[in-house]
Amino acid sequence: MLIIDMVRKINAMTGFTHAAGVEVTIAEQGLVEMTLEKKPELLQFNGFFHGGVIAGLADHAAGAAATTSLPPGKIAVTIDLHINYLAPAKGPLLVAKAQCVQTGSTICVVSVALSSVADQQATPCAMATVTLRVVDMPPLA
Repeated sequence: MLIIDMVRKINAMTGFTHAAGVEVTIAEQGLVEMTLEKKPELLQFNGFFHGGVIAGLADHAAGAAATTSLPPGKIAVTIDLHINYLAPAKGPLLVAKAQCVQTGSTICVVSVALSSVADQQATPCAMATVTLRVVDMPPLA
């Protein structure tokens, strides 16, 4: 199975990413990009993407990036997530680019850059560092 197909299959299985409408745009070994289009249920009171949604996208992209760097049959799950919000995510598209920093046999560390895109202009809105534990992957349906 191609890496991008595996990431898309896992993405489609989970409740949050499926319900929110997360799309996988890039998936290579140790690198994943995911996008999320703006819709009312993902926003806070000012009409910007909610911080929890931004953190959720960072978390999922990090897990996917770490998983792409692991041997077959393994998946990465978050044990720590640190996020810094840089600016309101007010564009119609949220983009998360996750890159593995370190992949080990039990622990991985991933850096995630998040941007809000409006009029083809990306504005950094958050950055995250995510630590993940390597576990056995459940069967993919």
